[in-house]
Amino acid sequence: MRRLFGGALPQLVMFDLDGTLVDSVPDLTQAVERMLLALGRAPVGDAQVRRWVGNGTDRLVRRALAGDMLGEGGQVDALYPQGRALFMEAYRDSNGCHSRLYPGARELLDYLAAQSVPQALVTNKPEAFTEVLLQKMGIARYFVQVIGGDTLPTRKPDPAPLRTVLERLGVEPQQALMVGDSRNDVQAARAAGCAVACVSYGYNHGEPISASAPDLLVNALTQLL
Repeated sequence: MRRLFGGALPQLVMFDLDGTLVDSVPDLTQAVERMLLALGRAPVGDAQVRRWVGNGTDRLVRRALAGDMLGEGGQVDALYPQGRALFMEAYRDSNGCHSRLYPGARELLDYLAAQSVPQALVTNKPEAFTEVLLQKMGIARYFVQVIGGDTLPTRKPDPAPLRTVLERLGVEPQQALMVGDSRNDVQAARAAGCAVACVSYGYNHGEPISASAPDLLVNALTQLL
């Protein structure tokens, strides 16, 4: 991390949540499959849901209804209101039940806190679900700002969520680091003028994150220490 800032620490680190700090796919899969079962559909499994997550709840529901990444079509539009309501109810029950912190997540959060580096969370997960998951994972206290997928009119890859955090905390973009797992994180950071580090293990729609050329690519969060 220091190599990106001339040997010093950044003045702010912004984290993505799902696929970066927390593996939440088991809970999301349970909610998706409960929705599909209520609609008379077959289960899809963790591996498929892992490819679909990353663009917020609405896109996940549409992809699950369509059975593909596009999540489009007349049938999807017709089923979407019912499907979304079913998913939201199911995810309220499953959120945080089987999720887990990735190895090294708490160590990195503790290290930055000990160094008095402000930390923020910028996720496409709806804010209410985000707050619950942070509490259940025991990491809510680390973040001075939390931006969810419905906090602002736009979400990543739009840079507005990152810019909002920068403005609220009075940090220049070139002094901040975004840590994520997907091309959405890379694109948002680039547009906001921030450095970006990515983990190799996250959710990136089945594509290697190296193809998005983050400034730093790590296999574990402890490599950022």
